[in-house]
Amino acid sequence: MPEMSLLLMMAALLAAIGAFAGVLAGLLGVGGGIVLVPAFFYAFQTLGYDGPQLMQMCLATSLATIIITSLRSVNAHNKKGAVDWDILRSWAPGIVVGAIIGVALVSQLRSTTLQGIFGVLALIVGLYMGFGRMEWRLGQAMPWGILRAVLSPAVGFLSVLMGIGGGSFGVPLMSLFNTPIHRAVATAAGFGVLIAVPSVIGFLFVEIDAGRPPLTIGAINLVAFVIVIAMTLITTPWGVKLAHAMDPKPLKRVFAVFLVLVALNMLRKALGG
Repeated sequence: MPEMSLLLMMAALLAAIGAFAGVLAGLLGVGGGIVLVPAFFYAFQTLGYDGPQLMQMCLATSLATIIITSLRSVNAHNKKGAVDWDILRSWAPGIVVGAIIGVALVSQLRSTTLQGIFGVLALIVGLYMGFGRMEWRLGQAMPWGILRAVLSPAVGFLSVLMGIGGGSFGVPLMSLFNTPIHRAVATAAGFGVLIAVPSVIGFLFVEIDAGRPPLTIGAINLVAFVIVIAMTLITTPWGVKLAHAMDPKPLKRVFAVFLVLVALNMLRKALGG
């Protein structure tokens, strides 16, 4: 296939991925990363960029998009006074340390291993999304001391292993510790910035030896980054309008089933199926 045709096909696939991720983000409030990573993986694989470090590139590129989307989200939530800056400041050091450790580990692992890790973690997130209850509680206030010292880096570390922002782990965690859901969602957007910025800086220095799409710096593909950001800016407001026009709760359960199926397929591929 001529290189120009390949680039056009890549652009079309990435535009569709960005549009889908944007609508889901607006409709269900889920972070784009949990959709972008498997979508990038299948798109790049279909286009023939299937090297041993493919997952590194998918995780890194997803996290690069999260810098922009999380900053926009924090700004919008902060205008409404929804961000809990005390939680954000006190959890920031641990989250950043966890994210840096995550990049160090990801850079050393093969794509198949990272597929397996993503599959397991996405399965957990999908099951929680499908069966979790808003009234579940582990405590009446966000933890501090040793528990915070353990949980804050865990949020950063696990998020980098999945290429996602703060929503998938941060929102359930804050909800379990009695943080109101709107405040949890707003503050988790800040977690996303804390996770994505240091990890993306780290991924710029990760060398992808084979199977690199055009315009890849370190592990970050600039074509995917630009197209996906452009599409999510267009389609996220569409998702928000849909959310106000219908009940998103049943759709969230449908998405949970979809996520579980994606996770199981990732696990199958990781195991050589």
